[in-house]
Amino acid sequence: MLIREESFVSEKWGKPPSARSVEELLEAGVINLDKPRGPTSHQVTAWVRDILLIKKVAHGGTLDPNVSGVLPIATGKAIRAIDLTLRSDKEYVCLMKLHREKKEEDIRKVLLSFVGEIFQTPPVRSAVKRQMRVRKIHEIRIIEIRGREILFRVSCDAGTYIRTLCYDVGEALGTGAHMEELRRVRSGNMREEESFRLQDIKDAFVFWKEEDDDSFMKKILMPFEKLLEPLPKIIIKDSAVDAICHGADLAVVGIARLDDEIMKGSTVAIMTEKGEGVALATAEMSAERILNAKEGIAAKTMRVFMKPSTYPKMW
Repeated sequence: MLIREESFVSEKWGKPPSARSVEELLEAGVINLDKPRGPTSHQVTAWVRDILLIKKVAHGGTLDPNVSGVLPIATGKAIRAIDLTLRSDKEYVCLMKLHREKKEEDIRKVLLSFVGEIFQTPPVRSAVKRQMRVRKIHEIRIIEIRGREILFRVSCDAGTYIRTLCYDVGEALGTGAHMEELRRVRSGNMREEESFRLQDIKDAFVFWKEEDDDSFMKKILMPFEKLLEPLPKIIIKDSAVDAICHGADLAVVGIARLDDEIMKGSTVAIMTEKGEGVALATAEMSAERILNAKEGIAAKTMRVFMKPSTYPKMW
C-alpha cells in the first residue's frame, strides 16, 4: 500500500472486525453457504433466516434448484453490500453429456477453444432479458472424459451461463450436448473448502444459545468486510471517519494509505485503520494523484455502511 500520511489511531473508538460479537455479526455479517441440490436459493436463504432468528437476510448470485455449491448469504446491514458478489468472477465444476460419441481428441480441442471471450444468449428460463452478451472464460480444465460424459472445471466472468456453454460446445462438436450436473466451487473470494452446510449453521446456533459457546458461530459468520476484499482500498484517518458516515465526500487530507491500482472512476472501499468498512466510493483521482495532491476530493461517497458517531466528530 502507498502511504500518504502517518495517522494517529486511538483504541477509544471503533473495533477490528475480528473482535465483533456474534450479535454484531448478525447485524452485518456474511456466510459462505454450501447450497444443496433441490431447493431454490430463495428457500435456502429463508431457512438461514429462520435458523438464526433474524429478519433481514439475502443471497448473492442465484443458483438454480439443481445446482449446488457456494452461495454467499448476507445478514442485516451487510445486505447493502451483497450485490458486490454479483460482479465477481465464478468457478464451477460441470458434468456435460454429449448426445453422440466423439473422439476424445476432438472433445478436448473444441472445449478448450472456448477459453477467451464468447457470445452468449441467456437460457429461456433465466431471470434476465434474453439478449446477446459478451462474457470471458478465463480457464477450462478437463478433469475426466468417460465416453460421452465430460467432467471439467471452468473459471469465468460473472453472468456466464454454463448450461448455454454446454449447448454451444455440443453444437461446435456436431453431437449436441447438455449440462448434466453443476456445482459452484468459488464466487469471488469465497471458496468451496471454506463453506458451511445448513446443518452446520443450525449446530453452531444451538451451541451458542444453549452452551454459551460462540466459537463455531464466529467461524461461520464473517464480518461484512469480506465482501469488500476484492475492491481497491483507501484507508482513512480516524478524524475523517464520521464525516464520511454523514455522507461527505472524501478529501485527500483525510487519507492515510491507499492501494496503488486505484484509477479515476473505479469503485473503492473506504476503510478505517482498524479494517472496518466505512463506505463505497467512486475515485475522483488516480492513486498517484491522490498521493501527491495537497487538496481536493479524492473520492465521491456512494454508499455508507458505518453508523454515524461510531467515531467522534472531528470536522
